Amino acid sequence: MSWLSKNYEKAALGVAGVAAAGLVYLGWQKQSSVTEDFGNEPSGTGPSDPAVKGADLVSTAKSSFNVKREWEQGDDSGRAVDLFTGVALFVNKKDQAKPVDLINGAPVHPPIPNSWWIENRIDPGFGDSPQRDADEDGFSNIDEFNAKTDPNNKQDYPSLIAKLSYVGDESVQWVLRPGFEDKGAFTFEYSDGKGKQNKVGAASPVPPGQIFFAEGDVAKGRFKLIGSEVRQVLNEKINANEPVTIVTVEDQRPNKLGTKYEIPSSFRRTDVKKFSHYDRTAILSLDALGMKGTEFKVEEYTEFSLPPGGEKKTYKLTEVTPDQITVETTDKDGTKKTYRFAKGGAGPIAE
Repeated sequence: MSWLSKNYEKAALGVAGVAAAGLVYLGWQKQSSVTEDFGNEPSGTGPSDPAVKGADLVSTAKSSFNVKREWEQGDDSGRAVDLFTGVALFVNKKDQAKPVDLINGAPVHPPIPNSWWIENRIDPGFGDSPQRDADEDGFSNIDEFNAKTDPNNKQDYPSLIAKLSYVGDESVQWVLRPGFEDKGAFTFEYSDGKGKQNKVGAASPVPPGQIFFAEGDVAKGRFKLIGSEVRQVLNEKINANEPVTIVTVEDQRPNKLGTKYEIPSSFRRTDVKKFSHYDRTAILSLDALGMKGTEFKVEEYTEFSLPPGGEKKTYKLTEVTPDQITVETTDKDGTKKTYRFAKGGAGPIAE
């Protein structure tokens, strides 16, 4: 049996002792290298204290990360104050070495002065800046400038009449034919382009001052007989005057109330077109305030508002034809203005 086998425990204790001595040496060597590398003598008592000079400041630095570091909006007695202000700089495309001076330079988009863009905080750096719509109310920047309205406020916009369009009309042709007379009272026949009819027969002729038709689902209560008189009227076929009874009727329809028609009694049925009239309704659209493509209808001789549905009806549709319409309005200063719109056109016709 070898010596190692007989003395195993002694050998193991010897190896452990050598290892322990090595660890002690390495610890001393490490402390010496820290001192050498950082040029500091560890603070504390004894060479076994690993403290580094200024290490206590680490906790202070870490706590500072939790401090709120945000810019807050300035306030002056309830009025918001900008923290930063500045003027955008632009390159002159004609002379790139010379920047555009918005403060003292010439207007970049005449006739709008540069100060207008700065005061309203709108970017003038686009070629079409005057045609852009900052507040998306349907009016361009040049429209707002000319009207002296706020280009950043949807509730402040130029006159909406400029954005009105005449899309088309809905017209109904009608004719009223007085018939036989009985002591100033007359019979009547009504017909329209929709094929609807109504009549007052000989059994109950209409006397002067009475509203008719009393029954029926068309033209009910629409007309009033004012009276009649005999006049000398030229008969073009024989080129001579002849007596004709002219009947005067007053329209009772709300938008045509008071309109009078003079109609020959018992005119030839072949002359229906000659003595016919129209009930016209205009189909309109407003290209502003997000209403583009939305149509609304207004009857002839009717007041309406812009935008439609408003309480103040400051516009009146005074004429409707298949080709154009006429609209009247009164300005704030009391001045009456008349605008004409061509069918399919955008905005009023330039006079």
